[in-house]
Amino acid sequence: MRLLQWTKKCLIGMFKKKSQSKWLSYYCEKDRAIKFTNKSIYEYLKDEVGGDLDFYALNYFGTRITYSEMFRRIDLIAKSLKYLGVKKGDIVTICMPNTPEAVELFYAINKVGGVADMVHPLSSGMEIRHILEESKSRLLFLYDANYAKIEDFIDETSVYRTILVGAEESMNRVMKTAYRLTKGLKIKRPEKWSSEFMGWQEFLNVGHIIRKRYSIKVNSKDLAVILHSGGTTGTPKGIMISNYNFNALAQQGGINVSNVRPKDKIMTILPIFHGFGLGVCVHCPLCLKVEVILIPEFDARGFSNIIDRYRPNVIAGVPTLWEAMMSSERFKKSNLSSLKYVISGGDYLSIPMEEKMNRFLHSHGAEISVTKGYGMTESVAATAFTFDGVNEPGSIGIPMVGNKFKICIPGTTKEVSLGTEGEICVSGPTVMIGYYNNEEETNKIIKIHDDGERWLHTGDLGYISLNGVIYYTQRLKRIIVSSGFNLYPNQIEKVLLEHPKVDRVCVVAIPHPYKMKAAKAFVVLKDGFTPNAKLKAELRILCKKNLAAYSQPKEYEFVRDLPKTLYNKVDYKLLEKQEEEKYEKKKARVGL
Repeated sequence: MRLLQWTKKCLIGMFKKKSQSKWLSYYCEKDRAIKFTNKSIYEYLKDEVGGDLDFYALNYFGTRITYSEMFRRIDLIAKSLKYLGVKKGDIVTICMPNTPEAVELFYAINKVGGVADMVHPLSSGMEIRHILEESKSRLLFLYDANYAKIEDFIDETSVYRTILVGAEESMNRVMKTAYRLTKGLKIKRPEKWSSEFMGWQEFLNVGHIIRKRYSIKVNSKDLAVILHSGGTTGTPKGIMISNYNFNALAQQGGINVSNVRPKDKIMTILPIFHGFGLGVCVHCPLCLKVEVILIPEFDARGFSNIIDRYRPNVIAGVPTLWEAMMSSERFKKSNLSSLKYVISGGDYLSIPMEEKMNRFLHSHGAEISVTKGYGMTESVAATAFTFDGVNEPGSIGIPMVGNKFKICIPGTTKEVSLGTEGEICVSGPTVMIGYYNNEEETNKIIKIHDDGERWLHTGDLGYISLNGVIYYTQRLKRIIVSSGFNLYPNQIEKVLLEHPKVDRVCVVAIPHPYKMKAAKAFVVLKDGFTPNAKLKAELRILCKKNLAAYSQPKEYEFVRDLPKTLYNKVDYKLLEKQEEEKYEKKKARVGL
């Protein structure tokens, strides 16, 4: 018996070593010997650009900004931050869409030694308040259209100065005027400026006053960025990312997109409050001297015009974006031959969708297939990547250089054999410092294994094939991914249960034609109350007030009871299955 156990243990160990050596064999000796930088985020970018300052760095609605101009603007912003008292380690909150100001502000905060707290501009007022109260941030840079969300509570937080930034700041003169006469007129702003509020130009002006030293020496392991994730509960948690973490992703990414060259162009539509957008689509390409085309929101007409005009070489997005492109008339005649990479992440890409995307790319002149990335915000972004030779349908590729993957029995640190499903665990240079002010939650997701290394337990199930390729199968956690955003059923249910007439709620994922998934709330009322349109409207208002725009349930249905499993738990999987069947029948009726 002991001999059998010993033999099994040796075989498993042999296969583990084999899979690890198989991963490494896909990289050249130079890549395998990578040394991760100890520079700050700003220093690494500045050094990588070197003397090529006349190259274009940012492109925003046709306004093209060179590296020279971008660094000049970063310096001025850094001076303004210093004037307002930002010191090393201070948290500065950015709640803005993809604009040059947001990107430059991110680097300027790093230059003065601050910490950039990146917040989703579609967050509800309650969510923004929670984040500000947790971080004790003193400065808030806010997309001006969000002023109405914070005006009632901002005085009750630690924020002493809010800088309102318009989306039009870097637009050319014609576009800026048009914006201010249309969308700009609808934006609510303070009735008069005060010491608590200032505009972007006023903020920049104070930077001209600074004459003293404003750049701070930063340690690579210092906290540099806070990103946000709801985890399994939906309660926002701050994810602490160091300079080392963030730069390591850029270095890894540079290896995995080896065909990218300086002066290439990337379309950056993924939001910068997320690691995928900020790390993969901004910092990494800028360090490779690639022009970053910033897109605040998806619009089929504008998106296709950018493709036609600028002939981008890289597009990164979530499955929702690809579905929107493939179903829009705007892209029927698009020439995609300039593309070197189309990177899909943020959600699982099914095999049928992957095959559909590849047919679309090839029929529009592209000589590539879709590249898939796998990761989570707790590791900044991607930790595994596919490329030529390791891009099997349904797979998520192999670990990026410097990363290790293992599959463990869920809830343990015990590794399973190759080909066996278990929880995906990741170790590497991009694994977060931890959750901000939340050691308990940190210890739940990061564990020290027998090898003495820190391993991130992803909450995803998957397996590693005999040739070392990783496959994702399903989530352990109950999360709905809609248009690349994480929706947390527990969070939505908690809000709906605040209504005095609601007894029980179950929120499930339902199919959606272009978001892939959306949320539906099944609601059981308390005795004595009758379902009606007025009550449904009240529930919508309640969710709108307390949840981010992307977290709103798409549908509400009043039911007498909720189905139960054999263990007397709400059978949400049965509800999801029934909704999928209804959706398929509906598609069949209309001939889709």
